[in-house]
Amino acid sequence: MNCKKPSCRFWFFVGLFLEKHGLGCRSGFIGYEVKLQRQLIFGGCLFTRKQFCDVSRKTDEILINQFKEKFFSNRMIKFTDQLHFVNDKGENALPVFRIIDNLGNVVNAEMIKAFSADLCMRMYKKMLLVHVVDEILYNAQRQGRISFYLTNDGEEATQIGSASALQADDLIYAQYRELGTLLWRDFPLQSLMDQCVGNADDLNKGRQMPVHYGSKELNVVTISSTLATQMPQAVGSAYAMKLRKKQNLVICYFGDGAASEGDCHAAFNFAGTLRCPVVFFCRNNGYAISTCSSEQYAGDGIGSRGPAYGLNTVRVDGNDVFAVHMATLHARQMALHCEPCLIEAITYRLGHHSTSDDSTAYRSAAEIQLWQKSNSPLARLRAYLFNSGLLDEKQEQSLQKTYRQEVLNSLILSEKKPKPEIETLFTDVYDQMTPRIQKQYNELKTALAAQAIQNGIVFLQQVHFNSDSANWALQYGQGVFISESSSIRIAKSFIFSAIRISSLAAKG
Repeated sequence: MNCKKPSCRFWFFVGLFLEKHGLGCRSGFIGYEVKLQRQLIFGGCLFTRKQFCDVSRKTDEILINQFKEKFFSNRMIKFTDQLHFVNDKGENALPVFRIIDNLGNVVNAEMIKAFSADLCMRMYKKMLLVHVVDEILYNAQRQGRISFYLTNDGEEATQIGSASALQADDLIYAQYRELGTLLWRDFPLQSLMDQCVGNADDLNKGRQMPVHYGSKELNVVTISSTLATQMPQAVGSAYAMKLRKKQNLVICYFGDGAASEGDCHAAFNFAGTLRCPVVFFCRNNGYAISTCSSEQYAGDGIGSRGPAYGLNTVRVDGNDVFAVHMATLHARQMALHCEPCLIEAITYRLGHHSTSDDSTAYRSAAEIQLWQKSNSPLARLRAYLFNSGLLDEKQEQSLQKTYRQEVLNSLILSEKKPKPEIETLFTDVYDQMTPRIQKQYNELKTALAAQAIQNGIVFLQQVHFNSDSANWALQYGQGVFISESSSIRIAKSFIFSAIRISSLAAKG
């Protein structure tokens, strides 16, 4: 720089700074624009020149980088002198992407080519398996064999279509209606039944309700009942993956009801601002238990929220397994480049919310029958496979019979297994029991022992002892605990002692 004047040196550095940071416009706070430019005069000095322009008259010419960076996440905007409110009605509504129609006919001939015969059949088999598991476990709950169940009827395509587009090391945060995602990763039927029955082989040791599955080996985080808690957790896991530069991502499933929780918005915002490798998958099945969607929100579904939080968003036909797969596949590629995505799958819950619900109290049977008849995801895929010559009725019946027998065998075996030990009520929280938990544990053991002794006394009062009945009483006392794997060994010793003493007294 040849010129030594202080003013030239000042404007030189101001110009360099502003151009380096893209701040070509300043002084908006005093009502006019100052545009700073550099101009090189050969053999002379390098300096900056001030120009003034009218903000209100030349809005298209205004450089608004400072607004863009500060308020609009680097998105290009412009000023206008027209007052206009925007909404999401009419033509602005998000379209619903699909590849096959309700009858299984192809509407996107190019994309259907991506699905091989083997992939199509595996999708169908897993969807059918979900359906069979639902049928058997729902009836098992009605028979009192398990305590609770949630069916997936009508939403099988959302689960299988999305899970089939993921990699094995992608982390899954499910809600409670994503059984298909585990079965796609070959989650053992026996483990599934053990969890629903709540026996000693259940990973949760009977401390969780049925359908709260999880598998560290399969990268599926254990399901939590509370709505939307998994959403910010999923973003946290995704951010950790980003920091560790891992080439995998997190997919987070949730329903339209969970989307009404505050945690949903917090998760969206963190994912967008931190640019996390996460895919949010919304199953919009029309009802949050008994609350229909029209009573939950007035906007254009859940998908319209995505762009506001910086999420790449698509709305897909949730009963079209091919469309769900393709949408998830593309979302995964974007998320791997730290572009978080939101998929809204439009589907319908054909069953009750759970075995604790009667959905006919808030929706008509005719509505359910209409969706069952005209838009069942399993029926749509079946129609496509039949039309393509990949499946026939004989094969389908054989598959149903095989799956039904496998599921029933697993359920029966789970019922025969012992129950978890009483101690497991107090373990797996801390490495060692705290004094307070230890005190509660001791109190429970004492109470169980006292109850067992009382039961033994009542039993002895009802028996007339002789040598034969004494032996029978002892066997009965032992038999009481054959099906009890709970840790009340102290109580067992008390009741056995009482039976033996009474038996000896009867003999004497």
